[in-house]
Amino acid sequence: MASMLNLYRKLLELPLSVLVKNNPIPHNPIEELSLNVQQPIVYVLPYTSQTDLVIFRKNCLNVGLPDPFEKNEIGGISLPRFVFLDEGRRIFKSKGAKKETIAIFNKYLELHRTLADLDVQLIPVSVLWGRSPGHENKTGLPNLRLLNGIQKFAAAIWFGRDTFVRFSQAVSLRYMVNEHGSDEKIAAKLARVAKIHFSKQRISATGPRLPNRQAMFNKLLQSPAILKAIEDEAKSKKIPMEKAQKEAYKILDEIAANVSYEGLRVADRFLRWLWNKLYQGIDVQHADRVRKLALEGHEIVYVPCHRSHIDYLLLSYVLYHQGLVTPHIAAGINLNFWPVGAMFRRGGAFFIRRTFKGNRLYSTIFREYLGELFHRGYSVEYFIEGGRSRTGRLLAPKTGMMSMTLQALQQRQTRPISVVPVYVGYEHVLEVDTYAKELRGAAKEKENAGLVLRVIKKLRNLGKGYVNFGEPIVLSSYLNQHFPEWKEPHSEDERSQWFNKAVDSVSNQVMVNINNAAAVNAMNLTGTALLSSRQRALTRKQLLEQLASYQQFLQNVPYSDDVIVPSETPEEMLDHVLNLDRVGVLVEKDNFGEIIRLERNSAVLMTYYRNNIQHLFALPSLVASIVLHYGAIQKDLVLEAVGKIYPFLRGELFLHFSDDELKERVENIIQELQRQNIIQCNENLLAIHKPQVRMLQLWSSGVREILQRYYITVSILQNDPTISRATLEKESQSVAQRLSVLHGINAPEFFDKAVFSAFVGNLKQYGYFDENNQVNEALLDELSEILAQMISTEVRLTIKSAVEKTEEID
Repeated sequence: MASMLNLYRKLLELPLSVLVKNNPIPHNPIEELSLNVQQPIVYVLPYTSQTDLVIFRKNCLNVGLPDPFEKNEIGGISLPRFVFLDEGRRIFKSKGAKKETIAIFNKYLELHRTLADLDVQLIPVSVLWGRSPGHENKTGLPNLRLLNGIQKFAAAIWFGRDTFVRFSQAVSLRYMVNEHGSDEKIAAKLARVAKIHFSKQRISATGPRLPNRQAMFNKLLQSPAILKAIEDEAKSKKIPMEKAQKEAYKILDEIAANVSYEGLRVADRFLRWLWNKLYQGIDVQHADRVRKLALEGHEIVYVPCHRSHIDYLLLSYVLYHQGLVTPHIAAGINLNFWPVGAMFRRGGAFFIRRTFKGNRLYSTIFREYLGELFHRGYSVEYFIEGGRSRTGRLLAPKTGMMSMTLQALQQRQTRPISVVPVYVGYEHVLEVDTYAKELRGAAKEKENAGLVLRVIKKLRNLGKGYVNFGEPIVLSSYLNQHFPEWKEPHSEDERSQWFNKAVDSVSNQVMVNINNAAAVNAMNLTGTALLSSRQRALTRKQLLEQLASYQQFLQNVPYSDDVIVPSETPEEMLDHVLNLDRVGVLVEKDNFGEIIRLERNSAVLMTYYRNNIQHLFALPSLVASIVLHYGAIQKDLVLEAVGKIYPFLRGELFLHFSDDELKERVENIIQELQRQNIIQCNENLLAIHKPQVRMLQLWSSGVREILQRYYITVSILQNDPTISRATLEKESQSVAQRLSVLHGINAPEFFDKAVFSAFVGNLKQYGYFDENNQVNEALLDELSEILAQMISTEVRLTIKSAVEKTEEID
């Protein structure tokens, strides 16, 4: 029988190698699952299937894992390297019956009693044939069910490109023996736990059944909240109930997604072609966090930063290829244009208007629809910034969707809700030309099919894309820690007091976690270095030295455990950037060597990429700026100055260091700058290291424009302490615009009114205004004195002159 079985497997190999593509999840299981290939491995498959086994073996060998057909030789005993949990449907009966599997587990457990250094790893593995979850109004199981031979052959033809091999976290038998013993009951328990695991895995891969759209509409339109809103709509507008009901149905139809699994498969083919055309690869990190949440039954809310329209497509594509359910996505109503609107709907998009203000019927329907998605167990994705960032920085969070998420948690949600912040980055953003026009003052172009095709047609060779899943926030745990009163019954007034604070707090933490997961790449490092020079140009040697300095700093003083730092050499990074299309980085030669410079028109765009990672260098740049402008200064004074300015940087750039962590962080920064010979440290005195003063200048420029903006607002406030907040923000913006022209500041966020509004809000939060909005002049003078020391005399005089002129105009 063994020879017949081996022959059968051989016969399967050729057609399956043609029909079925290698799709291991994760793509590098040895590294991502921390597998020790020096210790024996046993693969556990859910049911007997020679077809699955052949496909699984091919993927195994492709990722460098031990061949499952070979035996494990342990202590002179030869044992199988794979087992089947259940018999399943079979053509040939194999050694895969449940009793024999338990017997094999027992033998492995017995070996652990006699061999102290043995640690066999059990790795659950399953082959997923397609990912269709089925529909609510149709019978039958999804395509992950047990398939017979004929069904498998049909599935190989139809789903061959969509067949995934899922490797799960290994179970250490050494741990099991140490913790629970090694008798037969433990072997049986292992088998039961594995069966439960595979059941959860199927759900995490497919998600709940797709809804019957009409049945969902009927249910929602009969909900008490929507019925009350319809009644109020009829009364307020003095229209018949039937007309108000039709309006409610129309709104729901405008909002709701219409997910199609076949639509997702077609989209996958298109997106695979698109990424190959545009990008040199997609770098995905920490997807294991999301897979773990899905297996544990969490309701997952993805909250990515918003750089480009293709963020929607990229994240869904990545999740699909990580073996996870693609989410329902909150998309702006501006994207609901022919023909992509219907395509987006089939891919899971539900559409949202820019504002709900003054439309109670719409807001109620949208809130109930979102709550229904949570209740049914669908994962959801929304962009907390509201719109795409044109500057490359994170925008201040819009809290409407987060508020609805917390309401759903409070009302009828039984599964835990986890918010997963996602950093999405590109070496070259797709809408690069569009952003350039908008940053130069052009009106935003309305989205349409022609615009999309024009953009895609002329772009290629855009480097790499990055998707990094940040630290998840389990909402119930977060609220228990920070707002323990959330579970208690409250009146409406009492609830609003803690609820609004909780929404703001969670939203801010999401932004912090997104920044904690930043992906550093050749483009944003090169842009940071070149923009640090006032002339936007450096010699090749200077540029390479600065890239090396940045890279070493990020490696030796990591911003967070989740930040991705490039491993390439500075020379490789620079060559990579020079080979990309349309970046505006030029190489010029003279008698002294090569000069790398930015084209003038490209400088504004390069600030976009620099701003993606500006928060990583804000604190070291501040320390460098203090040392540079003072020449020599006591360390205690540096710590004091950083302590005064840091709260504003933290609020603006969503930095994660607490006040208690700040001193240690600054000490580590000083040690690294000293190690790189950028500064000198003699006991308590920090000073410029003159041979490296150029590098210190480049480091200090990272916060140069931020400090100038702060000084503008502080100067206006000192000049007129009674000025209103609205006028203060407006005049700050006017002075910044003048400064940007006179001193060639290209950063688009430099005169953004939103950043001045945030700074003024932080001044109030940190006690620079009292409860009656009176300025604390003593505190303001201290801040002004520190800022003035770190701004060049030329810029300082321009600001003072502009402030005085503003007063004359008023």
